Amino acid sequence: MTDIHFIVEESPEGGYAARAVGQDIYTEADTLPELHAMVRDAVRCHFDAGQAPSLIRLHITREEVLAA
Repeated sequence: MTDIHFIVEESPEGGYAARAVGQDIYTEADTLPELHAMVRDAVRCHFDAGQAPSLIRLHITREEVLAA
């Protein structure tokens, strides 16, 4: 595996939640820089030594509601 993808969403309570696509990895943080560190740590903990992907891709979604 060369890369792993995460779907990142803003939490209604504030902060961010990230879920890996195709793997059972989930983490959350208050800011994007904190989320970057948490995702890296979660990936390191999930995979055995030498099996972790070399790239982590974050797909960040954000919902906005506008009055018509």
